[in-house]
Amino acid sequence: MDMKKFHLMIVLAAFAMASPLAKAQTADTLRLSADDCVRIALSTNPTIKVADMEVTRVSYGKNLTVAQLLPQVSFSGQYSRALALQTMYMDAGDGTARAIKMGRDNAYSVGFSAQVPLIAPQLWKSLKLNDIEIAQNVESARASRLQMVNNVQNAYYALLLALDSHQVLIKNYETAKFNADIYKKKFETGTASEYDVLRSSVQVKNLEPSLIEAENTIRRAQLQLLLLMGIDITTPLKPTATLADYKAQMYDRTLSIDTSLDNNTSLRALDLQTDYLKRALEVQKMSWYPTLSGSINYMWHSMSMGSPLKNFKWTTASTAALSLSLPIFQGGTRYYKQRQAEVAYKEMTWQRDNLVRSLNVQVKTQMDNIQKNVKQISTNEAGVEQARKANQIMEKSFQIGAASYLDLRDSEVALLESELSYYQSIYNYLVAESELQLLLGTANVAAE
Repeated sequence: MDMKKFHLMIVLAAFAMASPLAKAQTADTLRLSADDCVRIALSTNPTIKVADMEVTRVSYGKNLTVAQLLPQVSFSGQYSRALALQTMYMDAGDGTARAIKMGRDNAYSVGFSAQVPLIAPQLWKSLKLNDIEIAQNVESARASRLQMVNNVQNAYYALLLALDSHQVLIKNYETAKFNADIYKKKFETGTASEYDVLRSSVQVKNLEPSLIEAENTIRRAQLQLLLLMGIDITTPLKPTATLADYKAQMYDRTLSIDTSLDNNTSLRALDLQTDYLKRALEVQKMSWYPTLSGSINYMWHSMSMGSPLKNFKWTTASTAALSLSLPIFQGGTRYYKQRQAEVAYKEMTWQRDNLVRSLNVQVKTQMDNIQKNVKQISTNEAGVEQARKANQIMEKSFQIGAASYLDLRDSEVALLESELSYYQSIYNYLVAESELQLLLGTANVAAE
């Protein structure tokens, strides 16, 4: 009979797993790792899309500068009607003047014209300036991606902390409830007092608000993570890891950290800004140089009398010209603009030195936090083992009547606090590592 029941349970379990509802729940629930969440956020988050579009927008600025170096071709047409012809007077030699009408009633002019800069030093230098602007926006987009990676990782770690803490509270709640049930049965058999029953029941009730708050914390962490990933906030989400899973990699990752600032986004942005000011200074210096442009015109002209729609007589005319412009004096405008650009460029050197010092302090602080958390994890892990062993001893002592319920409850609370501290220390380590990764700019920001 026992084997038949066993086989029946297996069949029912298989049927339940194969049911549409079970399949829907499995298919609808997202089981994601931290890397999965990061990849989704980098692909779908609107902030990242805006940053990438900004790079595209700025790249068009270079095309605008290049367009100014190309020939500008235009077509024009003009018609004019003389309301009164111009009169000229010519001396007839006998002291009289002879009036002569000049021009015609209708005048037409149509044709093409083209202008092209031949020597344009400022425009040439502006092309390099546009390259720096594009690089600045690329770095800005990279900074947005680094920040997004940091936000997603921290949200994922917060969800892991909430889930692990919830499990610890559930285990403690079930233990308290189990003890309360024991006292209730003992009271019914007359081996425990009503006070013991009430006291154990109160312990259960005191844990229920913590459980509710833990569940709310889990939901808030899930919503934050789904929001960062740009996914519908009603989608069920479950991580594929726990905080304890990261502990195995913790020591190797700590030893392999490279604290170089080469990829720091703030430093790279400042270097690009310095390069931009240097290029802007060169552009400003080019304002002292002459410019040369060429132009070509090809026109058709016609003049007629009477009706504007008759008697067309077209003639052609074409010209080619060179135009040289040599700036001589503009009231000192160019000089003072150049001096401003020189001062701004020199300021960047001091700002960079100060930024490097500040970043080195931040890196040292984060490394200290990581090392402190590694030690704290080791200490808390040992504390959990001691608290668990003490709780086991107290349970056995309580069962044989050598310890009171308060002693047992104190050991359970100590175990609860040690486990929560253990998970909190792992979370603190992961957050410190993520912050250092953001500071160093070493995160993988490619959306695969």
